[in-house]
Amino acid sequence: MDRRNKNLLHNIDWWTVIIYLVLVFFGWLNVYAAVYDGDHSSIFDFSCRYGKQIIWIGAALVIALFVIILDPKFFTQSAYVIYGIFLLMLVAVLVVGSETKGAKSWFGVGDFGIQPSEFAKGATALALAKVLSSIDADFSKWRTKIASIFVIVVPMLLVFLQNDTGSALVFASFVFVLFREGLSAYVLVFGAALIVLFVSALLIDKYILVAILFALCLVAWLVIKRQSHRTKVWLFLVCFLISSAVVFAVDVVFDKGLEQHQKDRIEVLLGKKEDLKGVGYNVNQSKIAIGSGGFLGKGFLNGTQTKYNFVPEQDTDFIFCTIGEEWGFIGSSITIILFLTLCIRLVKMAERQRSKFARIYGYGVASIIFFHFFVNIGMTIGLLPVIGIPLPFISYGGSSLWAFTLLLFIFIRQDASRLELI
Repeated sequence: MDRRNKNLLHNIDWWTVIIYLVLVFFGWLNVYAAVYDGDHSSIFDFSCRYGKQIIWIGAALVIALFVIILDPKFFTQSAYVIYGIFLLMLVAVLVVGSETKGAKSWFGVGDFGIQPSEFAKGATALALAKVLSSIDADFSKWRTKIASIFVIVVPMLLVFLQNDTGSALVFASFVFVLFREGLSAYVLVFGAALIVLFVSALLIDKYILVAILFALCLVAWLVIKRQSHRTKVWLFLVCFLISSAVVFAVDVVFDKGLEQHQKDRIEVLLGKKEDLKGVGYNVNQSKIAIGSGGFLGKGFLNGTQTKYNFVPEQDTDFIFCTIGEEWGFIGSSITIILFLTLCIRLVKMAERQRSKFARIYGYGVASIIFFHFFVNIGMTIGLLPVIGIPLPFISYGGSSLWAFTLLLFIFIRQDASRLELI
């Protein structure tokens, strides 16, 4: 082994690789448990999903190895090309793609399918890193801001057109990358305020909410006025008028901008509607399964909620139910700790990069993985509406596993050469 390869193996962040391998292996066990069939009990039965998952995992490890031995500059130099290829694929899938569960987001060949939107997230992270690391990039300039937003919004809209709202919303996670690169904290506060206002408008009478907003603006003005005589009342008046307009616009957005099943899910989540046999069935069964696991769980292959198919999508979007039921509070906590450890480690790795491109891409990787992890588990325990996105490295599926493997190992490769890249 030459010196270059020895240095590469030495510089790889093996703790991140180990967390990845643990999550993938644990995911495989839970896919097996979720769809276990006594007539096909062998975990190596390739006619079943858990057998096919072995193939996806084997291919993912080959992808990881290929990325590790590849020159890290390839991704820097080819970022726009990779991004362009996946934009074309997102357009093509709208024309010739297969429709699955209402979303036209798959290229299907027999039993095999590829979902371009899963890979487009990583391609967008690469393109965004390229834009923000360009020689003349300056996030204080509108040109850089517009270019960054354009890179994010174009694939996001194409995925929305596929009727895959969950995957489209993942692109919103890039706001954390922009925040790291200089986006004003006021934008995040403004976004959070809009979400709170939207939810409040669905729960509280519009006129009562407007009265509350007026009182809040008045109190804020009086408090600040006592500290500064230069405070202008018209600023608070504008804030009140804009927030009031948002309140009365919520019904229009809710009724016209969302599909019926999306509206139903939000109303069930907010407690405005109870439909345990319809829209609320998935989440209700999910909470029953997780709660029935108790502290230590029912044991591997002993879950009853998952065995008898009470929980839909139990090996994909709702695989956390299998973890909760069979591995209990302990297994669920370990899973959450592993994901949080991975995300924190990715941020720390990003901050130690000498290359601006690698740092920005690292934040993109952390943002995507955290968004998937947070939303997937949040929807299975009833804290967030069901939007149908997989749990990284754990949910069944080749596209998801391969896309997340590529996403992660491109950054691991960049990090391994951080002393060479500038």
